[in-house]
Amino acid sequence: MKKNFLPLLAAALIIVAGCQSKSQSTTENNTDNTTVATKTADDTSPQVDASKVKVADAKTILARKQVPILCYHQIRNWKAGDGPMTKDYTVEIQNFKDQMKMLADSGYNTILPDQLYAYLNEGAALPKKPIMLTFDDTVLDQFTTVNPTLKKHGFKAVYFIMTVSIGKQGKFVNYMSAEQIKQLSDEGNIIGSHTYDHKNFKKYTGKDWEEQLDKPTKRLEEITGKKIEYFAYPFGLWNKEGFPELKKRNFKMAFALADKRDEKDPLMCVRRIIASGHWNPKTLSNSIKKSF
Repeated sequence: MKKNFLPLLAAALIIVAGCQSKSQSTTENNTDNTTVATKTADDTSPQVDASKVKVADAKTILARKQVPILCYHQIRNWKAGDGPMTKDYTVEIQNFKDQMKMLADSGYNTILPDQLYAYLNEGAALPKKPIMLTFDDTVLDQFTTVNPTLKKHGFKAVYFIMTVSIGKQGKFVNYMSAEQIKQLSDEGNIIGSHTYDHKNFKKYTGKDWEEQLDKPTKRLEEITGKKIEYFAYPFGLWNKEGFPELKKRNFKMAFALADKRDEKDPLMCVRRIIASGHWNPKTLSNSIKKSF
């Protein structure tokens, strides 16, 4: 393992360029007649035993209407030196709070990966206007700003952790500690894997599978005390040659970005869109509708 990898990972560059993809709003026209369950104020997210879900064929999965999934990185106010790309991957604090209020006021209900997995495979009922919120790269403001904001609206989220950064403090950005990650998990959020140091998944060979998948999974399971079953590709980049390696390690789904899903294995490239820092709540709402 390359211990002198860091200069805290050219930290800002990885976070900013973080899960970059070619497109924000590639749309697949999928519709179905799946029934959704209406959520009341007293409802909590249903517990789903994903281990009992029977995996469907690709045609069945692709025919189901896609659930909107948002991908966030940094939540902080812009700085004088931030360029356009940095701002694209950095949502300012008040804007983020306004975006979450818009989702709540619009009747969206957050779901977690087990629910999505059961829905895609078996058509399991989802709450009205389901949406999934995901946060990449372990950034500290996801704990200090995001978590209390989501709690206010009764939202849950998925946090994809890059294990090299756990507990680190950098020149441009600080990262969550193991204790904070465990707290997020204990509070009902889902912790997923985002590799060791954000290496491009398409370039893995030899020991990369151990370094980027096996060791991070073990570390996160030690922290949370729970199985790690969901994965997000660095930069949103994937190749189908790597799918067997993910399945071998019992990942149920892997999350990409806006590119079109693989027609033979859609669970290994579930679509998300990056919530741009340039978007206000209305723009975000329109982007959700357009993209999914």
